[in-house]
Amino acid sequence: MLTVGDTFPSFDLTAVKPGTPQAPSEAFAQVTDKSYPGQWLVVFFWPKDFTFVCPTEIAEFGRLSEDFADRDAQVLGVSTDNEFVHHAWKRDHEDLRALPFPMVSDIKRDLAMQLGILDREEGVALRATFIVDPEGVIQHVAVNGLNVGRNVKETLRVLDALQTDELCPCNWEKGEEVLKVA
Repeated sequence: MLTVGDTFPSFDLTAVKPGTPQAPSEAFAQVTDKSYPGQWLVVFFWPKDFTFVCPTEIAEFGRLSEDFADRDAQVLGVSTDNEFVHHAWKRDHEDLRALPFPMVSDIKRDLAMQLGILDREEGVALRATFIVDPEGVIQHVAVNGLNVGRNVKETLRVLDALQTDELCPCNWEKGEEVLKVA
């Protein structure tokens, strides 16, 4: 699995555009590793659309989207489902209808395989979260098994700590003192 200090892989994938669902002819766009220059990326993967744990995480990333944007971070949600399934799920699930970030399709599993996050049994992405700095270097990785949802507020807290470029103690929160080395 790629980890902290590794370069996030290049990608060029189809995504469902942010916002309310549109007609399929207008709903899709290409998203690449170069689509958000100068920004941090928060790339999170979920196993499958039309499941139970996944929408709770996706909706929470949506609710905190402005907080990520305030930190110059673009959220990208990814699974191995195709863009048409993403589009149907977005239209079907009330909590996903107006998502403010792209739902990216890694249908060929190329990105998930490069990152090393495919579940060996199911062949779908694990619940992995990557925080990538503006230079394309992975600064944080968290991976959960298929049945356990992640803590999106913790992802935001880690992003805050990374952006301080300081020593941040356990449970540090934005606005608190950082550690000073004498």
